Amino acid sequence: MGPVHDLETNTARNKSIRKTVFSFKTYQAIVLLLTFFAYASYHATRKTTSIVKGVLDPRTTQLGFSPWTRSYFLKAPQQEQQHSKLQNGWAPFDGADGTAMLGQIDVAFLAMYSLGMYFTGHLGDRVDLRILLTVGMVGTGLFTALFGAGYWLNIHSFYYFLVVQLLAGVLQSTGWPSVVAVVGNWFGKSKRGLIMGIWNAHTSVGNIAGSLIASTCLSYGWGWSFAVPGILITFVGLMVFFFLPVSPDAIGIEKEEYLLKSPEKDKMTEPLLEGKPDKEDKAISFFAAWRIPGVAPFALCLFFSKLVAYTFLYWLPFYITDTAIDGEFLSDSTAGTLSTLFDVGGVIGGILAGHISDRFDARALTAACFMYCAIPAIYFYRIYGSASLYCNIALMLVNGMLVNGPYALITTAVSADLGTHSSLDGNSRALATVTAIIDGTGSVGAAIGPLLTGYISAKSWGAVFIMLMGAALVAGLLLTRLVVAELSTKLESVKLKTAGTGSLPEPNLVAHVV
Repeated sequence: MGPVHDLETNTARNKSIRKTVFSFKTYQAIVLLLTFFAYASYHATRKTTSIVKGVLDPRTTQLGFSPWTRSYFLKAPQQEQQHSKLQNGWAPFDGADGTAMLGQIDVAFLAMYSLGMYFTGHLGDRVDLRILLTVGMVGTGLFTALFGAGYWLNIHSFYYFLVVQLLAGVLQSTGWPSVVAVVGNWFGKSKRGLIMGIWNAHTSVGNIAGSLIASTCLSYGWGWSFAVPGILITFVGLMVFFFLPVSPDAIGIEKEEYLLKSPEKDKMTEPLLEGKPDKEDKAISFFAAWRIPGVAPFALCLFFSKLVAYTFLYWLPFYITDTAIDGEFLSDSTAGTLSTLFDVGGVIGGILAGHISDRFDARALTAACFMYCAIPAIYFYRIYGSASLYCNIALMLVNGMLVNGPYALITTAVSADLGTHSSLDGNSRALATVTAIIDGTGSVGAAIGPLLTGYISAKSWGAVFIMLMGAALVAGLLLTRLVVAELSTKLESVKLKTAGTGSLPEPNLVAHVV
């Protein structure tokens, strides 16, 4: 009777375990999908302004912050690329200072975005992430639509559009810390780099979707190019509010229910945090987060990494049209389409960097190697990118992969790793703050790079590429101490295995850096 009873008990328990596993994986899929579309919608609204610039100021032909017009060498006349009814532009951006005004709006948006990141990330560890993300998305939708409302309300005040973009930048800053923290809560460390590398494709998907939506809506009036993305992000925000589970604990799944195997055997079922049931987590302070080993060097590395990435993002179409490829100059529309291949390379780079860092458990070494390899890639693109169209495409893909690979890795897997560092003693309320510090610092570089390029490119494109190579070098050097720590740990582990005394426990990302 006893053995039969035990068998029935074990059978029932196994069924319960299988049901729990299925439920947990279902929730993981829901989290990935909702956060993917959430952040893609953020980028879709962010991309709109660059598409509408040429309509607000028909003489504006660049996608970045430059106060200068395009080179007279371009063969495609501007009037061929503009709708006949939109040639007069929109005051106050149609005047002599229109380009500068649009650049100021861009800088203001990125400045408030980077500053707001520090505060919203700090807030994210103290409030419900689902509520914070919903407020940010609905607020972003509102202010994106308000910018477009200037079209129907016949608003021509520069300060109206400036204030709207300033507030939109603050609300946009709620997105990244929130989605990274939510994904980090649901996925263990083992394959986090690969999963987040694939998931990080939302940036490119959002950019492409925003470009297509805004371009399609232009024929109905430029206001619709803002209103439609604003409505879409609001809708996705409501889906987040009703359906997003921010963590297993939030929906009543206890650690022992999904930690079915030991972490050593199956890290994918390992919960991100080993919280202590008798200890209530307290949100970490802003300055305490900076003191977590590895946060400062990775944040500074991302500053220079994003400087390079965003300079390509904003200036690559302009550079392509300003450079003869195989003896011919490309039109604005062709250059814009061609430049999307940089994003395609970025998707590949993000996935590759995540997989390599998982495979060798070496986040810092992977990021540093990518940045060092980006230096000759940038040089070759400058020297040989004009040789032929196919050469330009190939080098652009390589540059996108090497530049965006570490950028994607640091903003996703590394941020999640550091937000759950061993020094936190299992405290789960540090993820959003750490993520915000790293990406907020990087966003400062994202604003400075394109701004400097606007001035430097007027004198020499060669100087711009020297700046980019120098930034990539500094980004790699900033990780030197972490790279040495990772290599030392691995060499020590190999020596122990060779000596037959076993192996060290799996090294932490920055466990030996104090």
